[in-house]
Amino acid sequence: MIVIPAIDLKDGRCVRLFKGEFEQVTRYEQDPLKLATAYRDAGCKLLHVVDLDGARDGRPANEKIIRSLGTVQGLALQVGGGLRNEALVEAVLESGVSRVVLGSVALVRPQAVADWLLDYGAGRMVLALDVRIDVGGVPRLASHGWTRDTGQDLWTVLEFFVKTGLRHVLCTDIERDGAMTGPNLDLYRQCVARYPKLAFQASGGIRHVGDLGALEDAGLHGAIVGKALLDGNIKLEELRPFLQDD
Repeated sequence: MIVIPAIDLKDGRCVRLFKGEFEQVTRYEQDPLKLATAYRDAGCKLLHVVDLDGARDGRPANEKIIRSLGTVQGLALQVGGGLRNEALVEAVLESGVSRVVLGSVALVRPQAVADWLLDYGAGRMVLALDVRIDVGGVPRLASHGWTRDTGQDLWTVLEFFVKTGLRHVLCTDIERDGAMTGPNLDLYRQCVARYPKLAFQASGGIRHVGDLGALEDAGLHGAIVGKALLDGNIKLEELRPFLQDD
């Protein structure tokens, strides 16, 4: 399993949301470019970047900063937030980004995303599926920066996309995101058991290096870490066991 540091951007600044709520935002003083460089220097090979303004509004809003992050040599980017049409997807891929992260558009226009997987290659696409667990234990999907409940469940959507050649899936338990309560190991074990050929990335709730070990034991391909790194609960030197090549 590899650790993938996250930089979430809002109004040009590095932030973290609490449970996906835009009204509950923690702003960090770290410069995004300096932060990305520090992650690279620590041995990280891949950086997860989210344009939160884009995710909410449906159009990229932090392109200048993301372009600057792309100048960090030796650090690949996977970028999401507001990429809801093919022109935007193509532009981001042509800018040198390694992977695009597709969320809302995959739920609203699944066939279009299936076509993009074929056209651009599954290795360059990450499907971001953000869930809230309902009272029956079913993971239900949210979209548009987590502001809308779609009524769709995780397993049905995965069943469609697994037939299209999908490879990478980023699954976030929204209620754990930014809450520092530990990752939803039960959810991820179910993901891996149902779809062992997919490369799942876990996101939400990671508190300390012990959570990373638990996710690795659960069979995850990657773990997105944001707040725990920014707050110092996980030290950069603790990432070394999880920084092998993707």
